[in-house]
Amino acid sequence: MVQALEILKKYWQHDTFRDPQDKIIQTVLEGRDTFALMPTGGGKSVCFQVPAMMKDGLCLVISPLIALMKDQVQNLAKRGIRAIALTGGIASDELSDLLDNCKFGNYKFLYLSPERLESDWVIERIKQLPINLVAVDEAHCVSQWGHDFRPAYLKIINLRKQLPDVPFLALTASATKRVEEDIIVQLGLKRPVVFKKSFVRENIAYMVFETEDKLHRIRQILTKNPEPSIIYVRNRKACHDVSQQLQSLGFKATYYHGGLKEKEKEANMELWIKEKAQVIVATNAFGMGIDKPNVRTVIHIQLPENLENYYQEAGRAGRDGKKSFAVLLVSPSDIKSAQSQFIAVLPDRNFLKETYQRLNSYLQIAYGEGIDETFAFNFNDFCKRYDLPVTKAYNALQFLDRQGILTLSKHFSEKISLQFLMPSKEVMRYISMNPADEELLLAILRNYPGIFDMETSINSSLITKKAKATEDELLKMLQRLQQKEIVSYKSSGSDSSITFNEIREDELTINRVAKFLEKQNGIKVEQFVSVIDYITNTTTCKSRLILEYFDEKETKDCGICSYCITKERKPKSPVDSANAILGILKAQPLGSRDIEKQLELTPDETIFALKLLLDSNRIKMNTNNQYILK
Repeated sequence: MVQALEILKKYWQHDTFRDPQDKIIQTVLEGRDTFALMPTGGGKSVCFQVPAMMKDGLCLVISPLIALMKDQVQNLAKRGIRAIALTGGIASDELSDLLDNCKFGNYKFLYLSPERLESDWVIERIKQLPINLVAVDEAHCVSQWGHDFRPAYLKIINLRKQLPDVPFLALTASATKRVEEDIIVQLGLKRPVVFKKSFVRENIAYMVFETEDKLHRIRQILTKNPEPSIIYVRNRKACHDVSQQLQSLGFKATYYHGGLKEKEKEANMELWIKEKAQVIVATNAFGMGIDKPNVRTVIHIQLPENLENYYQEAGRAGRDGKKSFAVLLVSPSDIKSAQSQFIAVLPDRNFLKETYQRLNSYLQIAYGEGIDETFAFNFNDFCKRYDLPVTKAYNALQFLDRQGILTLSKHFSEKISLQFLMPSKEVMRYISMNPADEELLLAILRNYPGIFDMETSINSSLITKKAKATEDELLKMLQRLQQKEIVSYKSSGSDSSITFNEIREDELTINRVAKFLEKQNGIKVEQFVSVIDYITNTTTCKSRLILEYFDEKETKDCGICSYCITKERKPKSPVDSANAILGILKAQPLGSRDIEKQLELTPDETIFALKLLLDSNRIKMNTNNQYILK
């Protein structure tokens, strides 16, 4: 392993490997298939990057996370290592050129989304590349028992068959025993060596606090722990609201969610990374590939969907090994709220069938047709027209997308109906005099030959891709042509596009996938029940609850979580607390929070002692909602 250490020092400036990185690297170098379960922060990428640098050829990395792929390519480039990521939105001819570059351009890493493997020609081209290792990141996505199943991962086994002598390395940060066994089968790993790092994070104190006023509790936590923090919220609006509330309290805060423009994401991230902002308020779009070692506190102010996600997000705290806190704030209404958000919105078989049929009606697709057609799609208009519950309908479309029946792409585009008002020879004459419009016009004419005879719906995404132009350039050209009475066109906005990967078959289509829907709904319910047990269990160490969920049976109390601290702390006598309150009220009037803070009481102890004093007429409240002596 001397050469491996030299590469680690040269490119990553580390002197030693973390356990079990060195063992995984050795196994990969021996050409053996490997399964590695390494919790968040365990350094998974080094396990394939170092051995790939030691071998001739190219390492193929399959990852579902575009942001993570781009981040790793940029980090490798900073180290002088050539890497390329083939993400979505790249046209086939451009993709072909990029694959040629991989063959002849001295690249060491090729990052690819699993959806790319659904094209047989891509697999054929990969076969021609000098692949020395295939690393499958987020490997739990291949398992229908996992929390983030993606059908495209099932195509990876086709690649396994085409590259029988290339070692495969499956990597995941969260998998139960059942998911682990499924990954090995679904990826076709041959007698894999299995490495499992414990999920124990000895430096993280898992805290669950019940509170009516979450903002007040956050203020206490951030004041006590002024180092970098992450607050996870459920939606984009909460990102902005909580960030503004924290700023009004004097904290330097910023926010991050999937709806921000790239420049704004980068600017806000930079503020937090460089510690010009103490806290970043974020949705779960934030975090993948973020390796800031001194995050001291991760706070969730709403219940997570499952413990897999919670463990990964909480695990972004304390990567420097110092004591850190993963805090989950709970109010009495949270369970009911989370149930309505996560469970009540799961589509059943009948709702899935209804949504699928109405989608076909909305897009005017006849029975037995639709395959390989792409349509601009306004999701909100669709739900409004058929009076469908928005979240449930979105979950149904997402399920159809994951099953490969359709592909749902989220982006804003225009739905355009167009007809040429001049004969074709006049249009060609216009093109010869206006060469700047040539590519767009030729793309329209080649794809819609009947556009001179009738008003025709055109796919703006298809046209702009073929003409290598933007949506804005297309719309401006059509506006000019309409002013000159060369065309007549109408447009309406859409927030996504849908591509149908199969013909419409209604009952046959839904019957084929309904069993998977029922299975996944059952898994989601099980996962949610585990979250409820985590927050309501008052007799078990929080760290142990997480470890047992991930099938680690030999566990011990951590000594630092909210349960362990409560267990070790002797409850204060209500009489002693009441006397202590009388003592500090002699000096000045105080609110309940000030009393709690000064006497280091729990909220329950404070409330009970105050009730005793009020009932016995020893204290009363003034006009400022403070307690004073009678």
